[in-house]
Amino acid sequence: MSRRRLLAAGMGLSTLALAPPLACAAARVDPDADWLPPEELLQDLPRQMQALGVPGAGIAVVERGRLAWSRGFGVLQALPGVHGQEARVDDATLFEVASMSKPVFAYAVLQLVDRGVLALDAPVVAYHRPAYLADHPWIDRITVRDVLRHSTGLPNWRKDPATEKLVPAVEPGTRIDYSGEAFVWLQLAVEAVTGESLDRTMRRLLFMPAGMRDSSYAWDAAMAARSVHGHGLPGESLSGPPPQGLREAWDAALPIAERWRKPLSEWRYADAERALPLARASAPGAVHAAGDIMANSAASLRCTVRDYARFMAVMVQAEPPPWALRPASREAMLRRQIEVPGRWTDKGLGWNLEATARGPVFYHSGSNAGIFKAFALGDAARGRAIVIATNATSGNLLYRRIVRASTGLDLLAFDV
Repeated sequence: MSRRRLLAAGMGLSTLALAPPLACAAARVDPDADWLPPEELLQDLPRQMQALGVPGAGIAVVERGRLAWSRGFGVLQALPGVHGQEARVDDATLFEVASMSKPVFAYAVLQLVDRGVLALDAPVVAYHRPAYLADHPWIDRITVRDVLRHSTGLPNWRKDPATEKLVPAVEPGTRIDYSGEAFVWLQLAVEAVTGESLDRTMRRLLFMPAGMRDSSYAWDAAMAARSVHGHGLPGESLSGPPPQGLREAWDAALPIAERWRKPLSEWRYADAERALPLARASAPGAVHAAGDIMANSAASLRCTVRDYARFMAVMVQAEPPPWALRPASREAMLRRQIEVPGRWTDKGLGWNLEATARGPVFYHSGSNAGIFKAFALGDAARGRAIVIATNATSGNLLYRRIVRASTGLDLLAFDV
């Protein structure tokens, strides 16, 4: 263990809080330097968090294909009138990683492709056609690959899913249209071919083999106690807590799950449809459609930063374990999947790709309700990755500073 790692591991948050303000570490130029956050950054992080209005954050780092380091900073929540302000962020804290849910689900989808359960270039309607799809010829041409590379032509989210049909705006495979709706549709297709809920499939294929025992796309009371609350911009909390998004919808569904003696982690779309009138009656402002109260492959993953780092480790390991994706499938996740002239970033399968002076990297950000911000970055060639999760609107500003100081990379993704 390096001296820097020993120092970082031994410094508690109270020590950091007393440290004098220091400038953020300059970008390093050595491409072989590890991605462990430098001591200067760690000492200054409480000051930066306070200035940006980010009460809590977690960081985890992968080196040589293994989880190498992790730390929690701050508190789960600092909202007036909400119980639990004393709870500190630690390795057991659960973060809402939002759209970073998509690459994790994409990995499991490709596991099913490897096993012959799904075909990458088969139309999704061959597996499942939900009633909310529009009657449109382009719908029948959308493939599993289109979903994973965001070339379906579908919107990110419908404005009124309770009444609005899902229809592509352009011909599939012709451009990139980021779509959470497409991922949820593919999730329903996975439900159809496996006969399982999303969480059960994810546990079987990925979470348990990878040691991700603190990961779920669903919700229960124990998870609620360990989960961060989201915060707005500095000063906004004076008027009360901001809407908590998924937490409020889940809380409306949880009593129904308890009465039915069927955990939310076991719910499929049909369960959410059946529960919708009850949940909408108890939380009309938080629940509008069945998709609001079911596990969501595009946005509802909740996990520790260590667990997400374990997933990143599987993505960058030189010799992945036997249960993992075939090498060709993993390579496809990190290879450009659609040619779109003039783009500075590319789409793999589930991941965004960017060319840097040090070689290609893959990444994904997450933002739920504008108050949960997260980021994951990987370098497969060097077997390393970094994961950052926060609980505030300005968390994206914080994670950019952490990435720059820890990796020496200044991604175009941060500014374009």
